[in-house]
Amino acid sequence: MKIHEYQAKELFRQYGIPCPNGGIATTLDEARRVVDAMPGYPVMVKAQIHAGGRGKGGGVKLATSPADLEERVAEILGMTLITAQTGPAGKVVHTVLLEQGLDLAQELYLSLAVDRRTAQILIIASATGGMEIETTATADPGTLVRIEVNPLSGLADHHLRRTAFGLGLTGEEAKHFTILLRHLYHFFVDCDCLLVEINPLVITTDGQVLALDAKVEIDSSALFRHPDLASLYDPTEEDPFEAEARVHNVNYIKLNGTIGNMVNGAGLAMATMDLIKNAGAEPANFLDVGGGATADMVEHGFRLILADPEVRGILINIFGGILRCDVLAAGIVEAATKTGITLPVVIRMEGTNVEEGRKILAASGLNLITAADLSDAAQKIALVASGDSL
Repeated sequence: MKIHEYQAKELFRQYGIPCPNGGIATTLDEARRVVDAMPGYPVMVKAQIHAGGRGKGGGVKLATSPADLEERVAEILGMTLITAQTGPAGKVVHTVLLEQGLDLAQELYLSLAVDRRTAQILIIASATGGMEIETTATADPGTLVRIEVNPLSGLADHHLRRTAFGLGLTGEEAKHFTILLRHLYHFFVDCDCLLVEINPLVITTDGQVLALDAKVEIDSSALFRHPDLASLYDPTEEDPFEAEARVHNVNYIKLNGTIGNMVNGAGLAMATMDLIKNAGAEPANFLDVGGGATADMVEHGFRLILADPEVRGILINIFGGILRCDVLAAGIVEAATKTGITLPVVIRMEGTNVEEGRKILAASGLNLITAADLSDAAQKIALVASGDSL
């Protein structure tokens, strides 16, 4: 689960990670009140969406006077901000963060992430932070400092020293940086984070080390331990299909293809999408109803697929174990009957109660196409993708 920059900074402050003073606003009047409580100008006006690259997209601007503030807030609030991470559709800005402008001496990059390959927590840092960090990382990866931390033994002083040394920091700057990094690591572990990124982490002309930006992604599977963090979820930042799927405990990610698919199990879902691509088509979604799916969940998954106007055909690939094939078939028939579906639906089932499931499909009177095996399903999906009739 991603959270907004301003939410991340509120959490940072609880862990002793210094951030610039500021506040959020959803209207111009609120923005004026926030700035009136600050020492004065300049003030940064920052769009709050779940995406990076906001500065390049015009979502971060400097205001140097009250008139300038009104103009900048009016430009950003309500805009559709398009960045490399939002895709061409962009995201509408509903909230801005207003922060005190600072005199900067240096911009750094700092992040913590879970390295699934090594099962370590990875510290990544760079002496060159800011908007061009992606370019720097690609063009000259040797400039990045990479420190692995075993989560079982935890963060040690040598990790902190090596990171500070790699950034070329000495004296008081190194001291302030290592204190911040220690607090950031504790935040990362305590909150079950997958990623924490500060870009830029700045050193001001008076020697402060501050998180000028904050990007945080929390492991959704751990939110049962953190009801306070779960409350930070913003459904307006999520694709509406994915937000609806979350309500029904269905794992759904919208993609750009034309063949919808429903599967039980993440691994089988990935293999099914490969199957669709190998058949010459493109998957329209990732949809995993899970091993313990009910007929109701199957119906809602079916509805999610049909709500995508780009879908021209559907492949249902289920291995019946905990989710019995007869339960799946009943859910499919119920959903297809209620929605009046006219799209071709190819169904491949194996496992528990598969014969009962096939009888339910056959007796439904609906145009549901049963595949004998994966090879047969692939051939039938290829025909659907090419527009041929089955």
